[in-house]
Amino acid sequence: MTVTTRPDRLREILDTVVASLEEDGVDGTSLAQRAYLSPYHFNRLVASRIGEPPVAFRRRLLLERAAYQLSATPAPVTEVALDAGYGSLEAFTRAFHRAFGQAPSELRGAPSAPGRFDLPAPNGVHFHPPGWLRLPAVERRPTMDLIDRMLEHDRWLVAQMLELAERLTDAQLDAPIDIGIETIYESNPSLRDLLASLVDTKERWMAAVEGREVPPQDDHSIAALRERFAEAGPGFVRKFQDARRRGEEDVTFIDATCDPPESFTYGGVIAHVLNFSAFRRTLALSAFWEFGLKDLGSGDPRKWEPAA
Repeated sequence: MTVTTRPDRLREILDTVVASLEEDGVDGTSLAQRAYLSPYHFNRLVASRIGEPPVAFRRRLLLERAAYQLSATPAPVTEVALDAGYGSLEAFTRAFHRAFGQAPSELRGAPSAPGRFDLPAPNGVHFHPPGWLRLPAVERRPTMDLIDRMLEHDRWLVAQMLELAERLTDAQLDAPIDIGIETIYESNPSLRDLLASLVDTKERWMAAVEGREVPPQDDHSIAALRERFAEAGPGFVRKFQDARRRGEEDVTFIDATCDPPESFTYGGVIAHVLNFSAFRRTLALSAFWEFGLKDLGSGDPRKWEPAA
């Protein structure tokens, strides 16, 4: 008998495994029951599609999560061991050392970037903090330097607009912009709204990719926006340029900052951010013109590139 499954059915099964990470006493039989399959067919299905038996797959994800928790949280080693499904600290320490080649305590304070604690796997599916999966690209696509230029231009232009905004009063920054037509954007945003969105968006996506909380975004003074963008702007460009250089445009990650969590690809995020950033930048530049500040012209990349 040949076992086949649709991609969305496989995703349902992966979600079943992920949901079980927070539970104790989960074995192959209970996982199969949740997938409405017999243990035999469940094991055969999962192993044939991801090259790893479901119990071994779950155990590996728990160890990867444990490594992240040890490096990024203050949770005691014993608590991490119990969360990983081990009945004793000794058993956890032995399994952890076999997997990572070092004791759990040695990971305290270690860098916890995504991928740092990936264990060898035949399928490229790994734990993604705080509690989801990172899936491999289904298909590799060639990269283009054009995307790097667009990312760099966006970073430069937003930084220039924030600097230019220092010359405006609060009344000008907060005045509603009469767009004149109905748009997909919020009704009559202010210039401050547009600039804040350009900063907030980078911070939110950086947090999603790195599996951390979104930083506070309450202060929309121009000084605060410039300070935040000085970190978020270059950081966003570096993060997604690095993903492209690794050929990971089609790699999927789970954004736990969404409610409910949603899955995105790195390439999809780049396209999303550049699309809406261009829209907001154009509106913002028009507002600057309205206030007599034409220093940046239309923000044309052709004017930026020779000096980049």
